Amino acid sequence: MRKQIDCYLLYTVFVMLLLLGVVSQSNARSRGNHRSPSFMRIVTNATDFASEDYYDYIIVGGGTAGCPLAATLSQSFRVLLLERGGVPYNRPNVMSHDGFLATLTDVNNFDSPAQSFVSEEGVPNARGRVLGGSSAINAGFYSRADKQFFDNSGLDWDLTSVNQSYEWVERAIVFRPQLRTWQSAIRDALLEVGVHPFNGFTLEHKVGTKIGGSTFDRAGRRHSSADLLRNARSSNIRVAVYATVERVLLASSPDDSGSNVSAIGVVYRDQLGRFHHAMIRDRGEVILSAGSLGSPQLLFLSGIGPRSYLSTWGIPVALDQSYVGDFMYDNPRNGISIVPPVPMENSLIQVVGITEEGAFLEAASNVIPFASPIHSVFIRAPASPLYVPVTTIMEKILGPVSTGSLRLASTDVRINPIVRFNYFSEPQDLERCVNGTRKIGEILRSRAMQDFMFREWFGSRRFRFVGAPLPLDQTNDLVMADFCRRTVSTIWHYHGGCVVGKVVNSDLKVNGINSLRIVDGSTFNISPGTNPQATLMMLGRYMGLKMLKERLRFK
Repeated sequence: MRKQIDCYLLYTVFVMLLLLGVVSQSNARSRGNHRSPSFMRIVTNATDFASEDYYDYIIVGGGTAGCPLAATLSQSFRVLLLERGGVPYNRPNVMSHDGFLATLTDVNNFDSPAQSFVSEEGVPNARGRVLGGSSAINAGFYSRADKQFFDNSGLDWDLTSVNQSYEWVERAIVFRPQLRTWQSAIRDALLEVGVHPFNGFTLEHKVGTKIGGSTFDRAGRRHSSADLLRNARSSNIRVAVYATVERVLLASSPDDSGSNVSAIGVVYRDQLGRFHHAMIRDRGEVILSAGSLGSPQLLFLSGIGPRSYLSTWGIPVALDQSYVGDFMYDNPRNGISIVPPVPMENSLIQVVGITEEGAFLEAASNVIPFASPIHSVFIRAPASPLYVPVTTIMEKILGPVSTGSLRLASTDVRINPIVRFNYFSEPQDLERCVNGTRKIGEILRSRAMQDFMFREWFGSRRFRFVGAPLPLDQTNDLVMADFCRRTVSTIWHYHGGCVVGKVVNSDLKVNGINSLRIVDGSTFNISPGTNPQATLMMLGRYMGLKMLKERLRFK
């Protein structure tokens, strides 16, 4: 009987984790009230905007990079920031550490903060649809990029300005996390299995084991790139929420660069379906910060892409650009989950092991409610959810090298495009996954993990896995590679689609189009370090400062 109950418990939790559909909003315990901060007076519903207006800079996407970019440019110029979602501050799940899973699962087609999508490989994924973008729905881990990113990203970085831009973000929204049971055990296990040295608390990318920063404060309240708008000059910026940009407006205008097409503005739609035109002034720019799905999608819908492909959709071709939507990357995540025998707190990623073999090791724990479908004929009261602790150890690979592509599913911009990442199509990615999952096996065999094993009859101990356990023969490369392919999931670090050197140049200007730039992760050909949000926020600030200097030099 005990075995039947155990199996039923594990099966139910397993189904819950796979479908991610039974996490109730009650999982988030609201901490205090989540009133909008005073600087949000610059934010207005798009329905209140004029049908036409003029700005120096129009930024499409109030996400991880878009908010710091807008705040910086507003110091000297009139800026419009257009966000297709709403504000995060009136949503307790979004604003709470404990609401992370609920935010990712409480989705709808058009206005939930998280918009779900599934790659052609069948891997569920999510993108931000709220002011703050994915920084408002992620796990909050903050760590700077590695040297390899700066060496291979295709940009000519001013590293002094890079560091200043990181620090600008960190002063506002980054905190030192307090480790509790699970994260402390993971730290000890990583060191026990040789992920050395221990680098303590640091925001830098360093080989070894470290405690990273968090955008959740000690009270469990989320901070995101939306908070960086408090640094904006309020007289120079307008932020429109529920503003869905349909396309970039283009016109013929030859200049000294040889380009004969220029961006002149955008068309966006409000919640009532009314269209608005936002236009740029002389020497102004349209900047796409809509993310790795949104920015290439908008280029396609604006007539920028491969001529033959756009013609199949009946989209007038403004520029034949072969590489839009190509070079899509997603860092595969693989790992294991267990039900521990001891009470467990909610903890998102706080500790990371950075290995020499190209794998990053992270962990999380969640207390997850689910309701049993079994109802006793003797119990008339409604069933209360059972709260089950589930802990996870995962690895993410460096890179990746494998690439995919993005294409339209509809000419309705609200519909997710179709994306394929081709996980593990390159042997190097598979080798790194095998190395990373073997290291997870070492962690499970460490002394630090013994407290998370159930004691069986006759004194033996074992883990109770949720989902697939690691293979028994972890020395067999083929078996481990098969595990990587079978259990692949995402850690939400997808990037590319408008990469440097193909779609944009080293100043992130769209090749062949004047006054159009892209500032977001779609320009990346490699993921920055263990987690990208730090570098995306830095990028917004960095490019804002660079553009201000460009304008001053022109004057």
